[in-house]
Amino acid sequence: MPQTLFVNAAQIVTCAGPGRARRGAEIRDAGVRTGYAALIEGDHIVAVAPQDELERTHPRAERVDCRGGVLMPGLVDSHTHGIFGKPRHEEQELRASGMGYMEIAKQGGGIHSSVRDLRTRSEDELFSLALPRLRRLAAHGTTTVELKSGYGLSVEAEMKSLRVIRRLQDALPIRIVPTFLGAHEIPLEFRAAPRHRNEYIDLIVHEMLPLVEAEGLARFADIFCEPGVYTVDEARRILSAARAHGLLIKLHADELEPGGAAELAAEIGATSADHLAAISDRGIAALAASATVATLLPGTMLFLGRQKQAPARALLEAGAAIALATDFNPGTSPTVNFPLMLTLAVSQLKLSVAEAIVAATVNGAAALGLAAETGQIAPGYAADLALFEIEDIRELPYWYGDHRCVASWSRGRACHQAS
Repeated sequence: MPQTLFVNAAQIVTCAGPGRARRGAEIRDAGVRTGYAALIEGDHIVAVAPQDELERTHPRAERVDCRGGVLMPGLVDSHTHGIFGKPRHEEQELRASGMGYMEIAKQGGGIHSSVRDLRTRSEDELFSLALPRLRRLAAHGTTTVELKSGYGLSVEAEMKSLRVIRRLQDALPIRIVPTFLGAHEIPLEFRAAPRHRNEYIDLIVHEMLPLVEAEGLARFADIFCEPGVYTVDEARRILSAARAHGLLIKLHADELEPGGAAELAAEIGATSADHLAAISDRGIAALAASATVATLLPGTMLFLGRQKQAPARALLEAGAAIALATDFNPGTSPTVNFPLMLTLAVSQLKLSVAEAIVAATVNGAAALGLAAETGQIAPGYAADLALFEIEDIRELPYWYGDHRCVASWSRGRACHQAS
């Protein structure tokens, strides 16, 4: 099997350690090594050791010259909404004028705007729109990305979105994790009365989920559990049905108001609870006592103009494992720049650089049920790597908004190569 040796890195950041790091000794310095090289065999890492040692014992391995950059695990973006049509730039001005997120949604904007647009587009068109977006994600160092449906909100449109995700899995080397989000909103045509609302939930439970299982279209099911969207009881019903159809569970939880979604995530054993900007003290305690990863999305709060971010330090000090993600979507976080999330994690969430790096790699993998496969440069892990044009890992969040990724690889295959 062909071997590749990554040499001449100023630092190799291994992130080696527990597959779901909480705090303190589990995070340390994110495993920064100097004078080291990494040996790849096929699609896996087989050794991380002093460079002179690996060059002596593997003289025939192909070389990748890191040219004094920093080699780290590929970033794991565990929460995105990359299957959509047009952007929603007009909403940014509405928010600037004082209109809130839920008010825009009530007027038919927000998610509903993307739903109307996606329903008019063909599978081929959605695929063509998503392909360059995923390539731009990889160009910023992301090698694993979760992609949700959720802008269809009908049987036909949700299945169309998930089939696009499957085509993207076949077309690109980047690892893609598909998530069914038919419960992203209650579609406008089902909002006339409580009976109609319940009819849509029945549609998810009795028609959409069986189709998702039959075609093997998703690994996860997700729901927007938020006051004004789906209640805790509705979320429990939908996610219980999803689990019965073989899906793992994620939640949009307590993004705008505390509604008990974090507590529900812990109760039902969700893999992750995401957003959490409005999480309660009870929710923090529940997540800390559970195996559920708290996925924080600082770019969303920044773009929405919100002063309050998720309480990252309180979650960490309570003992929760936190991950970071972009929440890439057309309305509230239109960015593919994951390193920018690291900047926000340090400046807004008050994380150390090591905590932010672990949240973007090790714990991002845990938030997708992939903790044993990716997120670390360690023997036995997938060769998911990102090379940055910096000399010290602390520069990655420092050069905010800059594009420093030189190359990225997923399972040993090139995802991005700077020209």
